[in-house]
Amino acid sequence: MIFPEFLKKGDVVGITAPSDGNDKETDFVRLDNGIRQLGEKGYKVIETKHVRTSDKGRSTDAKTRASEFMELITNDKVKAIFSASGGDYLLEILPYLDFDIIKQNPKWFQGYSDNTGLVHTITTLCDIATIYCNNFNDFGMAVWHKSVENNLSILEGKHLIQESFDKYQDGFYDRVTGLEEYVLTKPVKWRSINTDQEVALEGRTIGGCLDVLIALVGTRFDNTRSYIEKYKDDGIIWYLESFNLPAPALTLALLQLREAGWFKYTRGFVFGRPTFYDDSIDSTYEE
Repeated sequence: MIFPEFLKKGDVVGITAPSDGNDKETDFVRLDNGIRQLGEKGYKVIETKHVRTSDKGRSTDAKTRASEFMELITNDKVKAIFSASGGDYLLEILPYLDFDIIKQNPKWFQGYSDNTGLVHTITTLCDIATIYCNNFNDFGMAVWHKSVENNLSILEGKHLIQESFDKYQDGFYDRVTGLEEYVLTKPVKWRSINTDQEVALEGRTIGGCLDVLIALVGTRFDNTRSYIEKYKDDGIIWYLESFNLPAPALTLALLQLREAGWFKYTRGFVFGRPTFYDDSIDSTYEE
């Protein structure tokens, strides 16, 4: 696997919006503060043209979004790329990307939710390590949560062990200033769905948002089976979460990926909390 060069002080990082962009004043405040705070850490931040635009759930048209992503990929000064936001339409840009050029210019890309469309694809198609975590705006909170500090440490090659935190934010909260931190109200709990014993897993992790993965499976950008075949001796650990799949859709999504051959050589699963979950048919998320 190709691991991009870790960041060092003085490097340039880029922000782009391959899915949706930012369109609220509080988002702009958060962006500016994130750029300032990374600057204080020793990094120069640049952004592509449509990071601060949003129209019908997209920062701009698909071809332009792809072009702006490739603009950062081919910029030799840029060492890491952050997604500005999540959304719903990232997969639209895949036909316009040059994956050969991406593989020739390995650099860190990170984001979550709809950014699964790039995180999973770049890893499985180009064999380049990616990071499924914060979109850039999280760097704009007034005081960084420990997870944000860890995120930068990972990019710098310093902090490679992830640990749980005591509490988490449940749901969305409106921002007033744009500098708000996470609203941590509920205790973090790990639950095993099939044993009361401690679980120990070892393997190579891939995954992301199920809502996106089921739209990716079977397309010409789906290289998952070849990827897991290459790393079968490592064993595969899937990390999965869903945005708003109800019980029937969640069950069928897992069935679809299993029948597509994605879960061959799987040693285990780590499921994240769903953002929204409808249990109207009396079926719990754990079930």
